[in-house]
Amino acid sequence: MLKGIAASSGIAIAKVYKLQQPVLNIEKKECDSAAEVAKFQAALVKTQADIEAVKAKAEGKLSEEELAIFDAHLMMANDPELSGQIEEMIKNESCNAEFATETVANMMISMFESMDNDYFKERAADVKDVTFRLKCNIVGAVIPDLTTINEEVVIVAEDLTPSDTAQLNKQFTLGFATATGGRTSHSAIMARSLEIPAVVGCAGIMEQASQGDLLILDAVEGQVILNPTPEQVKEYEAKAEAFKAEKEALKVLKDAKSVTTDGHEVELAGNIGTPKDVEGVLNNGGEGVGLYRTEFLYMDSELDFPSEDEQFEAYKTVLEGMGGKKVVVRTLDIGGDKKLPYFTFPEEMNPFLGYRAIRLCLDRTDIFRTQLRALIRASVYGKLCIMFPMIATLDEFRQAKALFEEEKAKLVSEGVAVSDHIEVGMMVEIPAAAVLADQFAKEADFFSIGTNDLIQYSMAADRMSEKVSYLYQPLNPSILRLVKMTIDGAHKEGKWVGMCGEMAGDELAAPVLLGLGLDEFSMSASSILRTRKMIRSLSKQEMEVMAEKALQCGNIKEVTELVKNSLK
Repeated sequence: MLKGIAASSGIAIAKVYKLQQPVLNIEKKECDSAAEVAKFQAALVKTQADIEAVKAKAEGKLSEEELAIFDAHLMMANDPELSGQIEEMIKNESCNAEFATETVANMMISMFESMDNDYFKERAADVKDVTFRLKCNIVGAVIPDLTTINEEVVIVAEDLTPSDTAQLNKQFTLGFATATGGRTSHSAIMARSLEIPAVVGCAGIMEQASQGDLLILDAVEGQVILNPTPEQVKEYEAKAEAFKAEKEALKVLKDAKSVTTDGHEVELAGNIGTPKDVEGVLNNGGEGVGLYRTEFLYMDSELDFPSEDEQFEAYKTVLEGMGGKKVVVRTLDIGGDKKLPYFTFPEEMNPFLGYRAIRLCLDRTDIFRTQLRALIRASVYGKLCIMFPMIATLDEFRQAKALFEEEKAKLVSEGVAVSDHIEVGMMVEIPAAAVLADQFAKEADFFSIGTNDLIQYSMAADRMSEKVSYLYQPLNPSILRLVKMTIDGAHKEGKWVGMCGEMAGDELAAPVLLGLGLDEFSMSASSILRTRKMIRSLSKQEMEVMAEKALQCGNIKEVTELVKNSLK
């Protein structure tokens, strides 16, 4: 038995398909520069065509957000800086094309991997994927085609690139296990989207597994059993049936209320990145959209900021698609680990604490006003709530709201129809905002707690750093007190509070949040029905007593034990 990280829930039993990429033994050779440049250019054209083909196969299976990965790969394959450096090295050193490609690629990968910023670290994986395909095309090596799999298998690999994952056929690929990766890696995110069980970070799997071995993939507990006994197979077949039955049984809750045993109702909403994600929220019984990440509109635009009309169409589509259910739209949250190809951010020692989100929008009001106009125009098509990210001071919120009011007044004077019922609120993700929640609540219509940032700012720990990952503690009493402070401050003024960070869909955190008085839980669509089932099994009164005790605990371990004992 090997341990890993459960990245996408489920259980699979099948033969091993061991994905082994070509091994390229690249050495420097003296060659005719003109011939090598021509060979490189031909391989580059084939690489671009290959990526286009992979993207085409993935369309319909993946969301726009995930398909954008291939747009990034195409941009990289078309990047004149990358090809220019490679061609220059071939000419200057009269060397072979594959050696020049590997040298330039390794230099870029090393540069990205050495950066603290998670966005740039992810770019290293993209450079590896694109340049590996390019090298294979130069030397004529064949990359395995996962679309040819025609029997039920569990794929075992060192890692799966976005290109690999996009080719998976759910009919035959019952799951996958990788030696590397984490819950936020490309392959893990895509596995959840495709609803394929996956265990990542399973050290030793490539050495231990052989082609054709029988394998049990337990992506609930995060473990892999190689060559299981007949008894183990029987046990896990029963577990797989139970998992399937539970998933099916949850569907009956699609249209049910999210109400506790003692009659307290909360709202369960979904987080989305693109208009196409609305379908997933509705199919999973979402009662609204608790977070629409509009930054993907900007990140998918290759040459310039999206126009007012382009944004209007996207917002209108989401509002209409949700059929009058609440849609909370987060205004542009760019910077930190999210960059734009057409906008240069200042060099900063710590971009997560720098020029980003509302700070950028209040500085570049031209960009901000365009988005606000598009949102206000779309407001007549549904129930719109607008929230500003990264608010630290009352002045920032007032400035942002004043710009909203100005643009609304302009549109009215232009004779454009706008809704009179737009709610304007803010993200609470900076501790300073949580501490002053009672004052913010006098002016904001609602709060949405962004726990991913709230936790990393409160604990002074980058959540993407492995060395300090132990400090990512949603149930730490200090975090719970900040959440409580936020909820109490809002409720005192009769305002509602949502939560759109990972914590909202956490099975151990949800009971505590219910007890603390959270009104809206927003999460990935696939978590909604499971959370609804849990909410319907709990007593609000009992959870209040438990949450009060949790606030008095000294550490996360005490809180975790308290919650588990309360749920027995």
